[in-house]
Amino acid sequence: MIALDTNVLLRFLVDDNGEQTARARDLLRRAQDQGVPCFVSDVVLCEVVWVLQRRFRVSRAELVAVLKQLVRASNLVFAARDQVVAALMSFAAGPGGFTDYFIRAQAHAAGCEAVATFDRALLRESGFIAP
Repeated sequence: MIALDTNVLLRFLVDDNGEQTARARDLLRRAQDQGVPCFVSDVVLCEVVWVLQRRFRVSRAELVAVLKQLVRASNLVFAARDQVVAALMSFAAGPGGFTDYFIRAQAHAAGCEAVATFDRALLRESGFIAP
């Protein structure tokens, strides 16, 4: 298994650097052809989402589509795929950010009753409380 860094996954997704994009796509293609899974850590996933939204101005709808493709990719391994999917579903329907919903999914999996937050929009949803 190969772990992907944020910049490698971003180059794969966004063609903003010809040489690095080609190398990232070649790496993922070779890994898939050889049956070698690629690990996407929680931190990498959150960083990718942040960069796509902030730097590349990817819309929420486009980001949901990209995340669905990543989760469905047979050669990508996530530490907690079920939590990623739960966060993605909430992000697609709710006002919060992907990372907010991912934090809630991870907290729930860890046995937490709620996530304390100052985010007023999130406080209207289950699983979030004011401190």
